[in-house]
Amino acid sequence: MIEITKKAIIHQAQQYQAEHGHLVTAVKINNILQDLQNSYKETDKLEFVDVTMQDGALAYQRSVLFLMIATIKDLYPTWVVSIQYSISNGIYCEITSDGKYNEEALACIEAKMREYIEKERDIVKYTLPREDAVSLFKNSGQLAKAELMSYMKQRHVTLYYSAGYYDYLYGPMLYNTRFLGKFKLDYMPKGFIVRTPDAANPDEIPPRIDQPKIANVFDEAERWASILRCHYVAKLNEYIRNNQIDDVIRISEALHEKKIAQIADEIAKNVDRTKLILIAGPSSSGKTTFAQRLRLQLLVNDICPISISLDNYFIDREHTPRTPEGEYDFENIKALDIELFNENLLKLFQGEAVELPRYNFITGKREWVGDVVKISSHQPIIVEGIHGLNPELTSKIPSEHKFRIYISAITQLNIDCHNRIPTTDARLIRRIVRDYQFRGSEALKTIKQWPDVRKGEEKYIFPYQENADVMFNSALIYELAVLKKYARPLLMKIPTNI
Repeated sequence: MIEITKKAIIHQAQQYQAEHGHLVTAVKINNILQDLQNSYKETDKLEFVDVTMQDGALAYQRSVLFLMIATIKDLYPTWVVSIQYSISNGIYCEITSDGKYNEEALACIEAKMREYIEKERDIVKYTLPREDAVSLFKNSGQLAKAELMSYMKQRHVTLYYSAGYYDYLYGPMLYNTRFLGKFKLDYMPKGFIVRTPDAANPDEIPPRIDQPKIANVFDEAERWASILRCHYVAKLNEYIRNNQIDDVIRISEALHEKKIAQIADEIAKNVDRTKLILIAGPSSSGKTTFAQRLRLQLLVNDICPISISLDNYFIDREHTPRTPEGEYDFENIKALDIELFNENLLKLFQGEAVELPRYNFITGKREWVGDVVKISSHQPIIVEGIHGLNPELTSKIPSEHKFRIYISAITQLNIDCHNRIPTTDARLIRRIVRDYQFRGSEALKTIKQWPDVRKGEEKYIFPYQENADVMFNSALIYELAVLKKYARPLLMKIPTNI
C-alpha cells in the first residue's frame, strides 16, 4: 500500500472546498471521523466534512475553543478556563482567576485570538507516548486530564499544539488559525459565552439568546457536582475503584427526590388554581419517569392526579403532516387533534364525564374503547409530551390554570475541564439502550433516526423551554457508568464500513 502524505489530504480538501464553496474542517476515512492532518492509503474511502454538516460545525467550534484556551494561557498563565455547557447559541466557559477578570480582560483575549488568526499560526498534531503525555499534563496542572489519560489502554496519545500550548481535545480540529475568524465572545460575570456558526447557517454567527431559567438549571447541576465532589470522569472512576460509589448513588437519588418533592409542594400550594400539569422535554430526557415520581409526591400531599397521554390524540395517519422529504412528521404539533384535546379538557374541568380516545399505532386510526373518566374539582390532570410547553397545545385553557415543567438531562459530569459531555450525547446513549431493551431497535437504527429527532427538538421543544414554571434536571452523575455496560456492546456491533 502507498502511504499518502498529510499535505496531499489537505490539498484534496482544498479542492473539494473550491468546488463546493464551504470550509472543510474534517474528513471521514473509511467512515471514521478524522482531522485533515491524517495520512491515508490509496484504497481508503474519503468523505470530506464541511461546516454545513454537524460534525464539521463542531470541528470548527472545537478549534476556536482550543485557540481561546491557548490564548488565555499565553496572556494569563495562572488563570484556569473550564468549558462548561451549551447555552444562548454558544458554549459557556468559566474563568478561575486572581480576581482581575473583567470585560477589559475578555476584550484583550479576543484581540489576541484575532492576532493569532491574522498571523496564520499552525495547529500541529503530535503523537506522543501515553506516559509522556501524562507527564506533560501533570506539569501543566491539568491533573484530571492526566489521571484519566493514565488509565487509557492505547500506548500513544494525539495532542494538538499552537501558540506555545499543548492540549488534548476529543475530536478533530483545523490545522491553521487563519480559518477561525468567525466567533464572538460575550462577557459574563464569571466567564463568557463563545458563539460560532452552526451547520444551518455556516456563514453567520448566531445571535445571543438569553436563557435565564435553563442557566439556573446548569448552575444547579454545578452545585450538585460540588456536593458530590465529582466534577470529572477521573473522580467518578476513583469512587468506583475505591468502592465509594454507593454514597454517590444515594446522594444523587436524594437530590432528585428532594427536588421533585419541592415541585409537588409548589403545586400543592395552588391546587385550587392548578388544573393542568404540563410536562415537556426532549427525547430521552426522562419525562415519563418524572411524571410517575411527581404523581407519588402529589399523593403524599393528598392530591390524586390523573394522567392523559398525548399519544392518544394523534390524528389518523393518512392526515398526518409530512416532512419535506415526504415522511410522516409525528413531531409536528399538527399531528395531534388539538381541538379535541382542548374540548376534552374543558369538559373535564367542568365536572363532566369524558370518553378519551385510544390511538392504535398498528392501524394508524383513532379508536373508542369506553375509556370514560371524570375528575373532582381538586384533581389536576398530568399531561406529558414534547409539546407540553407550546401555548398552541392548550390554547383554550387559561394560563393561570397551568403549571409547566420542563425536563432536561444536564449531566453534572465532564471528561475534564476542556472536554465536556454534551447533554445531547448523554440522551442519545439513554435512547440507544431504551430502544434496544423496550422496542427491539438496534443502535444503528436509533443513530440514523437521531438527526430527525434533533431537528424536531430544535423546532418544537427548545423554543418554548423558557415558558416553564420550573425545570427539572433528570441526569444522574453516575448514569453513564451504568449505561456503558449496556450501550457499548450495542455500539460495537455497528460495522464501520456502512
